[in-house]
Amino acid sequence: MAPSDIAVKETAIGLRLIIGVALMMVLAGCASTLSAKVTTFQQWPADAQGATYKVVPPAGNDLEVQAFADMIRAAIGRTGLVEAQPQQAARFDVHFEYGVTSSQEWEQRYHDPYFDGFWPWGMGGYYGGYRGWGGGIYYTPSVVNVPVRVERNTLTVTINDNQRNGAQVYKSTAVSTSGSLAEVMPYLARAVFDGFPGNNGQVRNITYDLKQ
Repeated sequence: MAPSDIAVKETAIGLRLIIGVALMMVLAGCASTLSAKVTTFQQWPADAQGATYKVVPPAGNDLEVQAFADMIRAAIGRTGLVEAQPQQAARFDVHFEYGVTSSQEWEQRYHDPYFDGFWPWGMGGYYGGYRGWGGGIYYTPSVVNVPVRVERNTLTVTINDNQRNGAQVYKSTAVSTSGSLAEVMPYLARAVFDGFPGNNGQVRNITYDLKQ
């Protein structure tokens, strides 16, 4: 094998290693945090501090719904509301709904010559070795668009005021593409009440550190 061919091969392998290390660093960073996009609408009454609420679960009061309702109760404390006793009439009804939607999107990725079965590197230029020795051509990886399946975990919490004929006074939706619904639900519950009550029509991106 000619020296120039060896140099090209070594450079390509080096670039592949650099890309691999960079991807691992990105993945390692993403694995320790969770991000959620939160959209909030509110007309929160000024006299609600210390008022009572009850959670009104969606249809199908199974174990999953009960567990998610408990997560809502754990996160709602920052609102200043107090859960009503079983036989007590509550001022606020807290409704929630959740689900997972799946869609196909396009993502840019580097070709991998070892797994794709062909040499996808584009011409980059020439580099010179010491005093003209060991120089060669270096290559840059080509970028392609590939289809990826994205799953969005969604939680929406709506609060109705029974002193205002059941008027909707708070609605917040949190969406995350991290993990499974059961894994991220505690964080989605926190997110819908983050900065409560917030500004009407506010859209924010919130990031949490995951528990190890």
